[in-house]
Formats: sequence, C-alpha cells, structure tokens
Amino acid sequence: MSDRNTTPLLEVKDLEVKYGNITALHGISFTVNQGEIVTLIGANGAGKTTTLHTITRLPPPEAPRLTGGDILFDGKSIVKTEPHDVVRKLHCALAPEGRHIFGNLTVMENLTLATYSREKGADLEKDYNEVFDLFPRLAERRHQRSESLSGGEQQMLAVGRALMSGCKFLMLDEPSMGLAPLLMYDMFRALKQLNQEGITILLVEQNAKLALDFAHRGYLLETGEIILSGNAAELMEDPDIHKAYLGH
Repeated sequence: MSDRNTTPLLEVKDLEVKYGNITALHGISFTVNQGEIVTLIGANGAGKTTTLHTITRLPPPEAPRLTGGDILFDGKSIVKTEPHDVVRKLHCALAPEGRHIFGNLTVMENLTLATYSREKGADLEKDYNEVFDLFPRLAERRHQRSESLSGGEQQMLAVGRALMSGCKFLMLDEPSMGLAPLLMYDMFRALKQLNQEGITILLVEQNAKLALDFAHRGYLLETGEIILSGNAAELMEDPDIHKAYLGH
C-alpha cells in the first residue's frame, strides 16, 4: 500500500452546484488525502458525475454552475482554475464515464494526444512503456484504430490516456461500466497497482461492493447530499448500505 497521510490533497467544502434552476449538489463536503483511494458511491442521479465535472472544470454540454462552497487542491482554491491548468499545473486527470476515446485514431495516437500539456523533456517513452506494462492488451493493439477495441480495452485506453497526461491525482467515473467480470477485476487490480506506485485516486462507482473493496474510504451520495461516510470496511458493514446497494 502506498504511504498515506491525513493532509488533504483535495478538499471539497460545502459545494453547491446547479443545472439551470435545479440544485444538483446541496453543500457537500469531503476530502481525499495524499496516497488514498476514496470512492463516491450512490445511485444514478445522486450527483457523483457532477462532482467530478465541477472539480475538473471539464463540463458536459450543459455545464454545472457553482453557486456555493469551495474546492481546495493542495491547500489552494481551484474554483477559478482553467481546465487546461487543472491538468497541466495540478497534474489531475479524469477518465470519464463513457470513455470518450477517439475511435478513428489508433491506440498510440490516443495516448499521444494526452501528452500535449507535458513539459519539454518529459520521458514519454518511459510513460508509454508503463502504460503498456499495466495494460498489455494495449501494447498488442497499439496500432489498431480504437473503435475496433472491446469495451474493456477501450476502458484501459481511457485510463492509459489519463496517465499519459502525467497525472498524480486520477479521477475515474464508472470504470467498471459495461465490463465483463474478469476484465472488471483486471482493471481494478491495475488501479490498485497505480495507487501503490503513488497515484491518489478519486473513484465514482455505482458498483458499491467493488468500490468499497477497492477504496480506503468512501462517501455515500443520495440526491446531491452526502448521507454517510467512513472507512470502506465500516461502510461495507453498514446495514443501510447493505440493504440499498449490496443486495442484503
């Protein structure tokens, strides 16, 4: 396990977000410490993806509007940070829901696009090799058009692309979606390895059991509010989470 401390790398404070006149987040607060894996769990529509979009400053077509609260990264507010600076200066990256890879480009071209913000002199060859060591299937298919990949391989590519940005803080939105069980567990083993190598992870995941098995701590969102939080093992034993999300 990577070294972890209790100094927040990410602090979300009383975050209130609206789409038009509809409030999507009702003053939520949570932290992610250096070296941790933290998960946000909850049903569809709970506000999980909205939270990630607000942090990354990478909005969907209908952008979430911040109406209250603050987001601190390494102790400094980032609510006015430009999206490209979230990636380039803060070294944060998002592997989004639905993957959003460029299907008409090869695996290698998709990975190369993610290096646009890297500093001159960065050892890109080393990083390519690390992605291919983590996901050997991508190495085998590096010259294939991405649209020809399986769903699991496309998810690997989405994560690999995020890593090629040089990130130290990785956000993932529903990485298990649409994956066969074997590929799903392969993906999460790879993510665990990344954490052990020093990458801090914030995971949004509808599969609560998988997420809590994987994470150090978790937060349960319901209709834009955090209603439970704690270490992952405690949340796994919570009767309300068992009943609503674990099928017991």
